[in-house]
Amino acid sequence: MIEPGPDHPITVTKNPHRIRVMLGGFIIAETTEALTLQEATLPPVLYIPREDVHMDLLDSTDHHTHCPYKGDASYFTVNGGGLVRENAAWTYEEPAPSVAAIKEHLAFYPEKVDAIEEFQD
Repeated sequence: MIEPGPDHPITVTKNPHRIRVMLGGFIIAETTEALTLQEATLPPVLYIPREDVHMDLLDSTDHHTHCPYKGDASYFTVNGGGLVRENAAWTYEEPAPSVAAIKEHLAFYPEKVDAIEEFQD
């Protein structure tokens, strides 16, 4: 595993807002405990605690990817309101120590769900 550094910084911070993920009119996830992962110049990614995701609307897939900084990702197909989005969510079951905070969290591809909403309560 490669450690983040000045050439490829990664930060994980608590997001202060309520986050809601929607698909087909269904709330897939909603939390006030999201984490924001900022990796180098990539767009920030919201990671939602597994306990705040309606896991009954997700099915694990055989798809996996590897990030040299974060580890191996496992993917889920998301179902909501009759819509099915393959590999729309992912998680790092055993993340690298530098991003250990995202363990037991899921992230969603914005383009594969209807909305990832951020509310300032």
